[in-house]
Amino acid sequence: MEMVELPLDLIDEDTDQPRYQFDDEAIQELMNSISEIGLLSPIKVRTLPNGRYKIIYGNRRYKASKNLGRATIPCIVSNVTDELEIYLEQVAENLTREGFSPIEEAEAFHKLMNDPKFTSSVKFLSSKLGKTEHYIKNKLELLKFDAKVKKLIVSGSEIRKDKLTEEQLLPIKDLPMEHRDSLALLIARDELPVSDVKKLAKLFKDPDISAATKDKLLYKSGYELLQTWSTLEANRKERAKLAEAKAAKEAEEAEARAMRQAAADEDESSDTGSDSPARKSNPLEAKLQKLLGALSPDTSLPPEAPVSLAHEDRQRMLGDIQSLIGQLERHLAAWQSLKDRIASNE
Repeated sequence: MEMVELPLDLIDEDTDQPRYQFDDEAIQELMNSISEIGLLSPIKVRTLPNGRYKIIYGNRRYKASKNLGRATIPCIVSNVTDELEIYLEQVAENLTREGFSPIEEAEAFHKLMNDPKFTSSVKFLSSKLGKTEHYIKNKLELLKFDAKVKKLIVSGSEIRKDKLTEEQLLPIKDLPMEHRDSLALLIARDELPVSDVKKLAKLFKDPDISAATKDKLLYKSGYELLQTWSTLEANRKERAKLAEAKAAKEAEEAEARAMRQAAADEDESSDTGSDSPARKSNPLEAKLQKLLGALSPDTSLPPEAPVSLAHEDRQRMLGDIQSLIGQLERHLAAWQSLKDRIASNE
């Protein structure tokens, strides 16, 4: 490669290059700068078989110099001919420049992956362009939106009226097209921050809301939609509380029924004269006497208790012992709690 001063009339723009949006105000600012201090960095061109040159990067500098009526422009001349290498260099150069829009990026990535001349993968582009695969995939998601929405997408994260950032659009990218694009325009009109957009995305993804109702919601303002979301969230939380309370009450009633049934079973199985009327009328007393009768005061195990067992028998016995210990611990905790309550009422 070499740097030379070339006549502007021998240089052609690359109409197939990734950047095609040029702001007139930015071009004018660049013209003023060139007029005052000159062109600070050369453009890059490649040679053509007909003796002419085609721009690889530097279109804005070329346009500004041409508008100023300059005859020549400093150029870095390259003899590269590989189309993939050229396009990758154009994308890489524009990624470092201001004004390369998210949609231009997305279209460039899509072209590199789908044009038969390139057919690159996300992984390949990530390694060549120094961008993460996640970054590239997010840019490609922007291509889901229609032309009206794409025109509003700008770089950066500043929320502006009738403009859209990538962060504002990503939460709604998976909505059905009939809701996604209309909602995007509403977000731009009402300057909704990303946090509010995420709420609206949940609203329009709610499976309990019909598609017809969602169609009608799009006639509301952003503020009204947020109010709708807040109301639905409050109702959902209230229903969850009621369901939790109902489940707790049902569990309590089931436990009471089980206690009554256990007492009734005990009364039926005991001898008629073995218990006093007072004791029969107290289900807790009956349950206590049943447990006391079932437990032996002797806690020692038989000396011949087996400890050397086959693997399967040992695992089964260990499981049974653990189950017994668990049940005893739960019984102990319950009766200890009852003891404490009775003692506290003395």
